Amino acid sequence: MPSFLRQLYGTDREPERRADPRKLGTFIGVYTPTILTILGVIMYLRFGWVLGQVGLLKTLLIVVLANSITVVTTLCLSAVATNTRVGVGGAYFIISRSLGIEIGGAIGLPLFLSQAFSVTLYAFGLAESLRIVWPGVPVPLSAFIITLIVGALAFRGAGAALKVQLPIIGLIGLSLLALAAGCLSSGDVSRLWAAGEGGTEGFWSVFAVFFPAVTGIMAGLSLSGDLREPRNAIPRGSLLAVLTGFAIYLAVPVLLGIGADPVTLREDPMIWGRIAPLGAWLILPGLWGAIFSSAVGSMLGAPRTLQALAFDRLAPGWLAKTLGKAGEPVFGIFLTLGLALAAIFLGDLNTVAVVVSMFFLTVYGSINLVAALEGVSGNPSWRPRIQVPWWLSLLGALACFGVMLLINVPASLAAVSIELAIWAVLKRRERRGRWGNLWRDVWEAVIHRALHKLARHPMSARNWRPHILAFCGHVENRLPLLRFADWFSEGRGLVTVCELQIGDLLALDLDIEARRDEINTLLQVEGIDAFGEVHVVQNIERGIVAVAQANGIAGLASNTVMIGWPDERERLITLLRAGRSLQRLNKSLLIGNIRDLKLPREGEQRRIHIWWGGLQRNGDLILLLAYLLSCNSEWRNSRIRILSIASNPLMQRKTLSFLEQLVPEIRIEANISVMLKDEKVSVREMIHKTSADADLVLLGLALPEVGEEDAYAQRLYDMVEGLKNWFLVRNGSLFIGDLVLPEKTVTGDEEEGEGDAPKP
Repeated sequence: MPSFLRQLYGTDREPERRADPRKLGTFIGVYTPTILTILGVIMYLRFGWVLGQVGLLKTLLIVVLANSITVVTTLCLSAVATNTRVGVGGAYFIISRSLGIEIGGAIGLPLFLSQAFSVTLYAFGLAESLRIVWPGVPVPLSAFIITLIVGALAFRGAGAALKVQLPIIGLIGLSLLALAAGCLSSGDVSRLWAAGEGGTEGFWSVFAVFFPAVTGIMAGLSLSGDLREPRNAIPRGSLLAVLTGFAIYLAVPVLLGIGADPVTLREDPMIWGRIAPLGAWLILPGLWGAIFSSAVGSMLGAPRTLQALAFDRLAPGWLAKTLGKAGEPVFGIFLTLGLALAAIFLGDLNTVAVVVSMFFLTVYGSINLVAALEGVSGNPSWRPRIQVPWWLSLLGALACFGVMLLINVPASLAAVSIELAIWAVLKRRERRGRWGNLWRDVWEAVIHRALHKLARHPMSARNWRPHILAFCGHVENRLPLLRFADWFSEGRGLVTVCELQIGDLLALDLDIEARRDEINTLLQVEGIDAFGEVHVVQNIERGIVAVAQANGIAGLASNTVMIGWPDERERLITLLRAGRSLQRLNKSLLIGNIRDLKLPREGEQRRIHIWWGGLQRNGDLILLLAYLLSCNSEWRNSRIRILSIASNPLMQRKTLSFLEQLVPEIRIEANISVMLKDEKVSVREMIHKTSADADLVLLGLALPEVGEEDAYAQRLYDMVEGLKNWFLVRNGSLFIGDLVLPEKTVTGDEEEGEGDAPKP
């Protein structure tokens, strides 16, 4: 016995809870509606045509392929059903709780309409089949009456309606026995190999006609809310019904091939009545019963799908209410009945019928996709009693979508377009389910694999990108600075905003999780692409170094620390001391101050000034940051100007020559200006005179020797005082000098061409 059958019917199944006797069991609630939906009109009226077109071997191949998709889908829905409780709504419940409420709603709303219109389709089919014995029957009126009868059964409750289907199973069984008796008594075995001679249709077009015959597996799933033990009943009943249908579909073409010649098989849709003893008297009741039971199944399933949608506030709440002893969703039944009756007046429903089939197939494909994603995600909560390999589930999903295209490309595109439109509307409304979904599991699995792949590719200057760790005391006070962190990363690196709280973690009155949520919400509202964190530290210097050292995972870590300009010189000294430790960790340091950043007027370009000079080799990082900043929409077409001060004409020529070679090579558009130092004017005065109105000034940052922090901090204060918006940049990267030009081709005196701030 296969393992999944042992899991279903063996001793290793979980003990059942005390069942509600008022609800349905496996046979009545799942097996009966499922098998009656599978053994429907295609089997009676189209199986002979399929056999006559392609022959026995290809017919059996079509049966095997079609049922393979159905079996995989059944195993997948069984896996989901045995992993968690399946509530009201069946397929919608599974999809919305796994893929999210937006995707669930996008599929659930069309699914409800498909189930409602299916009632009309089956009613029309039954009315038209009555013409076999009553040629003058008025089809629309008959369909109207049949729909009312089906609705009346639904109002009595699922239990009463499904019990009516028990005699229908007997009628279908009787028709199968009659077919077998007729074929074996008067058939000719030699006809088997002649079947298919003279056929004009191709394999896939015939497959498309046959496939709807095996798409009835959701009939029992739709009644999940009415089952005593859905976790056990759905997999047992569905799988048993599918296997029963598979066996019958393998036997029927053999019997038909023995009983009739190829021409008759193709041309006579009522070939069963010609072969079976007593003809139509034994076949038609089974045909009518199969169609009628399918209509009943749709009438029962549609209100429950609508009820589940109402529970999730995707439909009016009053549609979820139940009345009567049976607890039926009567308002949903009224709406379903109204839609089914209204659809009768549309007349020709052929196009609607094809689109309905497409909606059902998207549901089957989505359930397979749910099982595949759950399997590949590695979520510990995914512990179904029926284990299906993720690749098999994914293959089943692809097969469903492939069959959609084989059956009808325009209808497939129409169905998918409708679902995408509904998804877009629901996504804009930003509904969130309380139950979560599996997308987090999927992304964690992707990240896990990606990190291992990333670790096998060592970092180089070519693929360096800024991962910024921005520190602040209160995020609300540093939003302009954090916006620059987002701009500098330009969506190519990760930005982490860390709010440091000074104190004792055990004594501090702070809800860290709540504060983190507040920060993330604020960042989202402000449109800053960053992740918020909160850390409690004993002091600033050690806290910055400790958090920076611990930040990241598996090689994907911050490489640039950003801090706002402190109001007190003592705090700047602390930052300079921390900068030495960050240098040891190969992390760059940005200290910035944003005072007055206005939106540019129409036609006005923002100006970025880069001051180049000194011996600290900060220039490549400064240039890269300026380039990334100019890639943002807020800074696009900015004018980048590289400025330098030379002490004598020789150094002026050498620096100018170097920069004129460098800028074209690094493919960054910038103007170059190398000024000669005026002995009567200080460097500070030259910088302020040139860059007073610049929108952003970028200067290099040196790290003073131990004991010299106080004097250097004072010089920095003097340097930047009066500038509007500026950053001091210290390049601590592993790739100093190579960030904008990984393969050096520029010649010149690079020691004189690297950018820390000119000495005042």
